[in-house]
Amino acid sequence: MSTDDQHLAYESKHVHEVYEQIASHFSSTRFKPWPIVERFLRGQRPGSVGLDIGCGNGKYLPTNQNVFIIASDRSHSLVDIARVHRPHSAIVADNLSLPHPDAHFDFVISIAVVHHLSTQERRIQAIQTMLETLSRSQASKVDQGQLLVFVWALEQKDSRRGWKFGDEQDVMVPWVMQHHPKNRSGSTLDETASSSKEKKTFQRYYHLYAAGELEQDIKAAGGTVLDGGYERDNWWAIATRSTPE
Repeated sequence: MSTDDQHLAYESKHVHEVYEQIASHFSSTRFKPWPIVERFLRGQRPGSVGLDIGCGNGKYLPTNQNVFIIASDRSHSLVDIARVHRPHSAIVADNLSLPHPDAHFDFVISIAVVHHLSTQERRIQAIQTMLETLSRSQASKVDQGQLLVFVWALEQKDSRRGWKFGDEQDVMVPWVMQHHPKNRSGSTLDETASSSKEKKTFQRYYHLYAAGELEQDIKAAGGTVLDGGYERDNWWAIATRSTPE
């Protein structure tokens, strides 16, 4: 098995398989758009065509009805959920090997996805793959396609997780799924009874980005950062494809 195959196998076990199993529960907790993502999408010109890479349940697809979005995710179960957001489309696809033509799309969003790739090389490759789909303009950077990326931040000392600069950046984050068993008639048992609650914990791999690291990866991927910042325990950046000198 090659080194790259080993990384893929690791991600399959600690990312892809987990989201397949928790898809329904995960989706039920993801419904409110983040302000910066919402503003980015609403700022797109009417008629624009874009991509949502790692779309999850597709919660961002209804944000702007004046654009068309092709959404994709590695999870079949999450894509099935995202497909309700018509007229947009949702497909199963790999961030490292997108089935889209280069230089065709007005915008791309990647919200809390790239941090699930287990090496810097794979994270840079994912960003590069997305950048390559963006349209190019010889006139100005304003008219070029733009990529919005969000990744989890290492600097979360004020959050319930408490991570801070100097902590380990490659971590396993638990997802606790709780359900209430049903009796023989099919109705839910008394939810107040502790014995009726069953929990299962799944471990998901994350790379926690330190300050400045996302910008470095974007530059290494052939991008130019236009804007960026920190929001909701995430680092974010808006980028375009770099123009050759």
